[in-house]
Amino acid sequence: MDTQSRIASTIAREIQASPKQVTAAVELLDGGATVPFVARYRKEVTGGLDDTQLRNLAERLTYLRELESRRVAIRESIREQGKLTDALEKSIAGAETKATLEDIYLPYKPKRRTRAMIARENGLEPLLRAIESDRRADPAKLAEAYLGENVADVKAALEGARDILGEELTENATLLGSLREFMRAEAFISAKVAPGKEQEGAKFSDYFDHREKWADIPSHRALAILRASKEEVVTVDIAPDPETSTRRGEDIVAAAIGIPGNGPGDQWLRGVAEWTWRVKLSLSMYVDLMTELRRRAHEEAIAVFARNLKDLLLAAPAGSKATLGLDPGIRTGVKCAVVDATGKLLDTATIYPFQPKNDTRGATATLMELIARHKIELIAIGNGTASRETERLVGDVLKLLPATVKKPTKVVVSEAGASVYSASETAAKEFPDLDVSLRGAVSIARRLQDPLAELVKITPQSIGVGQYQHDVDQRKLAQTLEAVVEDAVNAVGVDLNTASAPLLAHVAGLGPSLAQSIVSHRDSTGAFPSRKALLKVAGLGPKAFEQCAGFLRIRDGAEPLDASSVHPEAYGVARKIVAACGRDIRQIMGQPQALKGLRAEEFVDGAFGLPTVRDILSELEKPGRDPRPDFVTASFTDGVEEITDLRPGMMLEGTVTNVAAFGAFVDIGVHQDGLVHVSQLADRFVKDPHEVVKAGDVVKVRVTEVDVPRKRIGLSMRKDGSGREAAQERRAQPDKGRGGAPRGKGGPGKGSRGPMSSGPKGGSGGGQGALGAALMDAMKKKN
Repeated sequence: MDTQSRIASTIAREIQASPKQVTAAVELLDGGATVPFVARYRKEVTGGLDDTQLRNLAERLTYLRELESRRVAIRESIREQGKLTDALEKSIAGAETKATLEDIYLPYKPKRRTRAMIARENGLEPLLRAIESDRRADPAKLAEAYLGENVADVKAALEGARDILGEELTENATLLGSLREFMRAEAFISAKVAPGKEQEGAKFSDYFDHREKWADIPSHRALAILRASKEEVVTVDIAPDPETSTRRGEDIVAAAIGIPGNGPGDQWLRGVAEWTWRVKLSLSMYVDLMTELRRRAHEEAIAVFARNLKDLLLAAPAGSKATLGLDPGIRTGVKCAVVDATGKLLDTATIYPFQPKNDTRGATATLMELIARHKIELIAIGNGTASRETERLVGDVLKLLPATVKKPTKVVVSEAGASVYSASETAAKEFPDLDVSLRGAVSIARRLQDPLAELVKITPQSIGVGQYQHDVDQRKLAQTLEAVVEDAVNAVGVDLNTASAPLLAHVAGLGPSLAQSIVSHRDSTGAFPSRKALLKVAGLGPKAFEQCAGFLRIRDGAEPLDASSVHPEAYGVARKIVAACGRDIRQIMGQPQALKGLRAEEFVDGAFGLPTVRDILSELEKPGRDPRPDFVTASFTDGVEEITDLRPGMMLEGTVTNVAAFGAFVDIGVHQDGLVHVSQLADRFVKDPHEVVKAGDVVKVRVTEVDVPRKRIGLSMRKDGSGREAAQERRAQPDKGRGGAPRGKGGPGKGSRGPMSSGPKGGSGGGQGALGAALMDAMKKKN
């Protein structure tokens, strides 16, 4: 099997597809096609691979190609040394991971001068072979024959032989593989507080004496322990339990040597096996398992971040309505910004209803005037400091509006990342003459209208829906989150004539440069009359047009299909379908009954297969459909504004702000998210909280416990009233789903919000993220 076929077969097995599908997808991706384009418009070619399969395919393709490149390099290196045997070449060809390849290469890898090398130079390798071949002989007696100028005594001779055998064992690929499997199955990870670190590391107190199976530890607890170890609060060990383990590492090493008897040679070899395990291999296994644990935890943490980011980006938009954005503040005042239905900034103001000025009358007058003059339909209130006070003020203002003024809807909106946007180059270009403090209010207003369009202007890490996001592989995190943003933007589609450059930059086939060129062309020549007009944009050629056109929308243009997700290359098929109906296309689009009786199979031709025809029919039924849910928002309970207002048993409504392996955080309007432990999400066993909730969901919860000093709120979504018992159980077993994540630098914090949620202000530095191993302490203060 050639290299390409081997890679295709491996990936096909992993993504549950056929090698033919994988090969077709690889050819498209190698040809410059994007994942969204291939997933949407090349279903016939790939056999219907979806965007998730294609993302996994692309990631594994990179790894496996690197693996093959390394395989060739190792084979050539060993061949140049004149040591490549048929058996060794077969082993190299059969290696399925980079780690296995490197194990095979260890004995042949150029290395610095070692003690084993010196022992060989001193002529001690024959001594080792003599001991191995005659187990009944006394190794000390055999060693006497190898003394000389560089080997002073029997002890030195036997130590040299030991060093040679030890090096051979540490370079034995089969042994290393066996030891890893043994450790993966038997090892425990344990953490102990370092002497004198009890006070300094109090935030990690759950891990001062912690122990659990290495294979079972969830990512949030692993990351908490790794953080504590990095800060030198705890010491960490990974080793089998000597009391319960059915095997020992030294026994596996001894088995690799082969020690059938109990003669003097066998006893010496057994001692070397124990020494090699204790001094060399146990340490290398610790490093290997720690590396594997870190990688596994990073992957799971990144996956959680990606899933929550997707839910946040695809949250329901409130729609194109005149909106007043309020960025709450106490001493610095409440910043106000009015945007029209398209997001264009119309007006700004700053009011000071709170201390020290307490200008409630002036603030009320300003708000009433803005609402009436701009016919405000929505009021977006940021969820930071003074959020509930501002919400109360707005409620009072709405009561004072005259009957002739339509009352707008007030919604508490996440501020996560708003301060990052305010100081960004993007914001400076959009509003060069607007004060930085007012830009945040504009962002708050716009993200209520359309979360996706506004949030793409902020780096995903600043939105704050990740756990330990600064601890994980930053390159992998950035790649994964960029893919999430790209898939979300292209799933929704983009209005070509209103979209910002940052939003257009995420459309398949474009990027920052072409996106800016599109906006510049639009500014200079006016709105695009059609998709084809894109080809007049400088630098945008046929390939880029092919990739992006289907994801761009033109409303009320000369070509009705330009407002749909039908790709221009398939307009001919769409018109055949329309002709079969015998009516004008505008009479058909959005009228499912007009398409009844048509069979997709009748419109299949050599260029477009059944999947494309079915997609076209679906799009004609509901042109430009938005996959996002309908807009809803939680109603916070009057009089419940601080954690001290909570009492066990209260039934409240809230918004899910973040979802982790151990449960979900819910904003109930008290500046502090509560935790619904996974055991309290439903009246049934829940393995993955995402089965029940996602970020942005509005849910009803019952308060089960309130810990004011530690600012912890326990919530339940169960109907059987067992929340208190579960809370007691969690207190008794703090390691079960709580983790020891600190709130501090680079750690998880509060800013994990859906677009319609309240609580402490989201972060400005990307270090927020309420997933921090379930420790509610992580939400005590703004990062």
